[in-house]
Amino acid sequence: MDPLGAPSQFVDVDSLPGWSDAYEAKQLDTHQNPVEKAQVGVRSPFPYREDINAKIILWKGDVALLNCTAIVNTSNESLTDKNPVSESIFVHAGPDLKDELQKLKGCRTGEAKLTKGFNLAARFIIHTVGPKYKSRYRTAAESSLYSCYRNVLQLAKEQAMCSVGFCVINSLKRCYPLEDATHIALRTVRRFLEIHGESLEKVVFAVSELEEATYQKLLPLYFPRSLEEEIQSLPYLPADIGNAEGEPVVPERQIRITEKPGVPDDASDEEGLEADLSFIGSHAFARMEGDVDKQRRLILQGQLSEAALQKQHQRNYNRWLCQARAEDLSDIASLKALYQTGVDNCGRTVMVVVGRNIPVTLIDMEKALLYFIHVMDHIAVKEYVLVYFHTLTNDYNQLDSNFLKKLYDVVDAKYKRNLKALYFVHPTFRSKVSAWFFTTFTVSGLKDKIHYVESLQQLFTAIPPEQIDLPPFVLEYDARENGPYYSSYPPSPDL
Repeated sequence: MDPLGAPSQFVDVDSLPGWSDAYEAKQLDTHQNPVEKAQVGVRSPFPYREDINAKIILWKGDVALLNCTAIVNTSNESLTDKNPVSESIFVHAGPDLKDELQKLKGCRTGEAKLTKGFNLAARFIIHTVGPKYKSRYRTAAESSLYSCYRNVLQLAKEQAMCSVGFCVINSLKRCYPLEDATHIALRTVRRFLEIHGESLEKVVFAVSELEEATYQKLLPLYFPRSLEEEIQSLPYLPADIGNAEGEPVVPERQIRITEKPGVPDDASDEEGLEADLSFIGSHAFARMEGDVDKQRRLILQGQLSEAALQKQHQRNYNRWLCQARAEDLSDIASLKALYQTGVDNCGRTVMVVVGRNIPVTLIDMEKALLYFIHVMDHIAVKEYVLVYFHTLTNDYNQLDSNFLKKLYDVVDAKYKRNLKALYFVHPTFRSKVSAWFFTTFTVSGLKDKIHYVESLQQLFTAIPPEQIDLPPFVLEYDARENGPYYSSYPPSPDL
C-alpha cells in the first residue's frame, strides 16, 4: 500500500509463486506417461535441481511493474524502439529515462547497457538489443540472442544484483520465431545459474498471454521439477543444446571468440601457463617445450613416459582444434555428410555420417578432418553413438584406411572412450571385410563397438525413428531391399 492507502501497481517478486511451486498442479500429468524402470538411469543434460528451480519464476504480466533489482528492456540500436515492453517502461520510469538513454549513445545488437530505474520499482534497467531474424542468417541471429541473455546476466552478476526480471527479448517486430528464441533464453539462464547460481536469488520471466504457453511447454526441458519430468522431457530437447554456457554450437560458424583466444574451452586450469603457451607457435622456442627432435627420438626409443606421450598427443589435438575453429569449412559443411540428430534408447547423442555425401576425390580431406573435429569436439565429451550409412556408396565415396588411421590417431581420447556404438547401415560384403581388417590390424578397441545393420527396422530397435533424420535415398533403398517399415516417417527436409 502507498501512503494514501491505494494499492500499489507494482508487484514484489517475493510474492510470486516459484516454478517449483507449480509442480503439484502438474503432477497428475506425469502419471499419464509412467517412467519405465529401464529409463531411470538415463539423465538429461539439464538434470533436476531443486536449488536452481527455486530461483525461477514464470509470471504473466508487465515487466515494468516488477519490484526487483533490475528489469530488462528490449529495444533497437538507438534505444528508441516503440514496442509494448519499451513503451510501458518509459511510461512508468518517467521522462528522466529518455535523457539518460541519450548519454549511452545507442547499443549494439547483443550488447547490454545499464541505467537507473527512476520511477520504477526496479532499481535498474538493463537495455539490450535483440537480432533481426532472417532464416538464411539463422546462425548469426542465434549467437546474438544468446549474447543478449548472457550479457544481461553477466551485468547483473557484476553489479551484485539479487533479482532480474526478463521480458521476452525477441520482439515481434524483429520476427524471431518464439519457440526457437525461448530455447535459447531458457538454456542460457539455466547454464548461467549452474555456474554462477550464488550471484542471483530470483530470475523472473515476464511473459504476455501469447508467450505464456510456449514458456510453460519448454521450461520443463531446462528446469525439470522432478526426476520423472526430467526423463519425460529428454526426448523433446533440440539437437543443439549449446555448449557448457548455453551458447549455440553450429558447425558452420567460422569464428569463435573465447576468453582466451587460441586456447580450447576445455583446457584445464592445472596445465597453467604451459598449456596457454603451447598454442603460440609450432617451433620449439615458441612452444617453450625443449628440443622437438629430441622428444621424437625418445618416443622412437620408447624412453618417453606414458604421461608425456598423452600430454604431447593432447597438444597435437588442441592444435588441430584451434585450426578447425579458425578455418573456413563451409564447403565441407554444405555436403551434409556429418550431422547431429536425436538420442538413442539410452539417451546418448546420435551422430550421423552419410557415406554417399562424401566426394573423396573432389574435396580437401584435411579440411574434412578439421570439420569432423570441429563438429565432434563438444559431442564427444559425453557418451554418443555413430550411425554410418554405407547406402549406395561407391569407389568415389570410399574413405581410405590411411585417412581413417590418421583420424583415429589425431582425435582426443574422449572420442574413443565415449563412443559406445557404431552402427554400420547397409554394409556390403566388401565393406565388412575392409572394416574387419581395419579394426583388427590398424586400430584397437573399435571392433567390439561396430554393429552391422542390414535394415532400418533393425536400426530402429536401438534408435527410435523419430530420433534420427534419414536421407530420403536411404529410406527409398531400404524400402526396395527390405520392404516398407515406417512409411509414415517423414524424411529430413534438410537432406
